[in-house]
Parts: sequence; C-alpha cells; structure tokens
Amino acid sequence: MKRLSDRLAQNWMRLGPQFLPFADAASAELPLGRLLRLSLFQISVGMAVVLLTGTLNRVMIVELGVSAGLVAVMVALPLVFAPLRALIGFRSDTHRSALGWRRVPYIWMGSMLQFGGLAIMPFALLVLSADTVHGPEALGHAGAALAFLLVGAGLHTTQTAGLALATDLAPAESRPRVVALMYVMLLLGMVGSALVFALVLADFSQVKLIQAIQAAAVLTLVLNGIALWKQEARTPALTRGDRPRPSFREAWEGIQDGGRTKRLLVAIFLGTAGFSMQDILLEPYGGEILGLDVGATTQLTAILAAGSLAGFALSARLLSRGHDPFRLAAWGSLIGIFALSAVIFAAPLDSAALFRTGTALIGFGGGLLAVGTLTAAMAIADTGTAGSGMALGAWGAVQATAAGGAIALGGLLRDTVGHLAASGALGPALTDPSIGYSVVYHLEILLLFAALVAIGPLVRTKSIRPHGSPAASGRFGLAEFPG
Repeated sequence: MKRLSDRLAQNWMRLGPQFLPFADAASAELPLGRLLRLSLFQISVGMAVVLLTGTLNRVMIVELGVSAGLVAVMVALPLVFAPLRALIGFRSDTHRSALGWRRVPYIWMGSMLQFGGLAIMPFALLVLSADTVHGPEALGHAGAALAFLLVGAGLHTTQTAGLALATDLAPAESRPRVVALMYVMLLLGMVGSALVFALVLADFSQVKLIQAIQAAAVLTLVLNGIALWKQEARTPALTRGDRPRPSFREAWEGIQDGGRTKRLLVAIFLGTAGFSMQDILLEPYGGEILGLDVGATTQLTAILAAGSLAGFALSARLLSRGHDPFRLAAWGSLIGIFALSAVIFAAPLDSAALFRTGTALIGFGGGLLAVGTLTAAMAIADTGTAGSGMALGAWGAVQATAAGGAIALGGLLRDTVGHLAASGALGPALTDPSIGYSVVYHLEILLLFAALVAIGPLVRTKSIRPHGSPAASGRFGLAEFPG
C-alpha cells in the first residue's frame, strides 16, 4: 500500500507542472508561491481602477447628485500622473539607500498614497454631494480632487515599481508568462472587486459607501504588504550613495535602440487608443442600439474579460516558444480591426450574437497587444543601458495616457456626433442613433491600422526560440497557459 501511495505521489508530481495553472511561469529563481504572492499588488491596483472609473462614477452621479462634468474631471485627475511613470521607473532604477532596496521603497510609497487617498475619499465625496446643506463647497471640491490625485499617484507608482521588480526577479525565458500572469491578476482584481462593490452597495447608504472605500484602503495595505514581504534582496552595492547616477536624459537615450523604442511607444499609443476608445460605449451601444436589457449588457464585461484571458493565455504560449512580441502585437491590432467591424455591422444586421462576438474579439486582440508590447518593453530593458524601471515606466506612461485620453475622446465624440445626427445637421441619411457610436468605432479602426504601420518595421522575419523552451523540446501541455 505504501509503495502504491509513493508511486501515485511521484506520478502526481510529474503531472502537476503540466496542468497546474501558472506552473510554468515559475522558475528556480522565482517559485510559483513567491510569484503569486508578488502579483497581489496587481489585485490592489485593479481594485483602485474599478473604484475610480466604475463604482464611484455611478455613485457620485446617481446617489450623491454630483454633476456629470465634475465627476468626469475627478475621474480624469489620476491621468495627470500617468506620464510620470517613466520618471518613477527611472528613480527606482537609480534609487540611493543605505538599506539596499530599489523597488520596495517605491511600491510602499505608492501603497501609502493609495491608502491615504482612499481614507479621505468618502468624507470628501459626502461634503461634495448634493445632500450637504451647509457644507463648504470649495472644501468638498479640494478634498475630492486630493483624494483622486493621491489614489492615481499611488496606483501608478505601485504598478510601475512592481512590474520592474517582477522583471528583476524573473529569468528572461519565463518573463512572457510572468507578464501574462500579472495581467491575469490585474483582470481578476478588477472583476472581483467590481462584483464585491456591486454587492455591498446594492442597497446604497452613505455609511456603506464609507465602509466599502475604507475597507479597500485597508485591503490595499494588506495585499501590498504581503506582496512585498521578502521579495527584493538587499543589495547595498546598487544603492550606495557614492554610486554614479545617470541623468534622466542619459537613461532615456540608453533605451532608444536606434529609434526602435520611439516606434514601439508610438505603436503602443495608437494600439491602446484604438482598443480603449469604446470602453464606456459598448454597454450603451448594446442597450440603445440593439435593445439589450440590463442583464445582457452587464454580461458584456464578462465576455470582454473572457476574451482578454484567452489573449493572455495564447500570448504566454507563443512568447515562451520564441514568437516575436511585435508580431504578436500586430496580430492583436489586426484582430481588433475585425472585432470593431463586427460591432459596427451588428447594428444594421440587428445581431446581438455578432455584437457579442465582436466584444470577445476586442478583449482577445487587446490582450495580445498588451502582452506583446509589454514583453517588448522588457526586452528593451535587457538590451539597453537603462534599467527595467525606466523601460517599463515609459510603456506604462504611454499606455495609461493613451487609454485615459481615448476613453474621454470616445465619449465626447459619441455625444457630439450623436447630437448633430439627431438634429439633422449631418443630412437625412445620417440620423440613426447608431451614427455617434459608429464614428467612434471607425476612428478606432483607423488607429489600429496606424498601429500596424508603426509595428511593421519592428517585426522580425523569423522567430527565435529560446533555449529550453517547450517548442525546443517538442512538448506542449496545459502548463503552457498562464491560467
């Protein structure tokens, strides 16, 4: 009996790495448990993103009676810090400290900024709300602005330094799967927190709002503290005070790589904008144009997330086999063009099935583009003279700025063109309610075509398969997928 038990245990140990989710993202330098623990900072970032752009957006307008224009300004405030991610990454690369840490101080500082912003946010919103009879209005505006700024600065700092730390710890051959895992954890954090906030605030009250936001503040510190624990080794030689520190300009020139970096950043900007402009329009499009009920439009979030997960999984598999990340990003842009075309044709064909298919493909193409471009940024960190923080900070700055700007522009275009179409200013042939949405989707297709033009010269003619990759050994199993 003992012999049988030992044999079963040995067989399970052989099968485990083939089928366990994320198993092959781990390595001897970064075991699975440690990797999953490190990825917890993405959960807190996803929670903050959902709170800022989703939950509070609706609560402030509907339940608290804040004007939509003011809400839009507040939600956009965190984008002020997005362009500073390159500087944050550079500072974490060149940080001077007697303790020997480079990334930990910035992740912890970002966590404290998130905590501080979330701690004061509910009270600032209550002062800002229409229920306040004698409260100072200017104080409410200043408090809410400060809260949103602190959370935005915190999440950008935490994510930039956290991704740089993951790059430092992971060996080159496992980084594509580590990237996919980080994206999956961010997505899980967003979906999970959205469901929890929806459940807690279903029966809304101001007390519940305070409890929900402050629970998120405490959970941010807990998750990020666990993620940081004993992750970065202390290396005083890298952080000593007399160590030469390049200027920001010198570090930026160190990742230029003959202009390829600039072209990559242009492609990231165009591709991200092309996928993000419709973020706040899909559900209204389904409800207003296709007549879907609230339950059906709510399912679109799950469909989009499922498409993204499929994109992350395929990205991890292909990149671990030596697939060119630029080619992968190009495929993502091309799939996005077909996806947006399906969404456009769903209106004249009155096809909800075609609309759902397009939504899933938007998530799938966006996943390929995001993982491909982030992996390319990690490769820049390896080949350039600058550190990983600088390269990943530049990627994050462009990606976040493009996403935020595109979302705002998409909403503005839809409203403006829709109003012109309804008033007949565009002519009798363009009076359909779908015209405003269609213009946005066509612009996204144009942006994705432009992204393909930018990516084209970067694509290798032949893929290079790293030594020891699954493709080299001829084996493939479920372990190729990040989850």
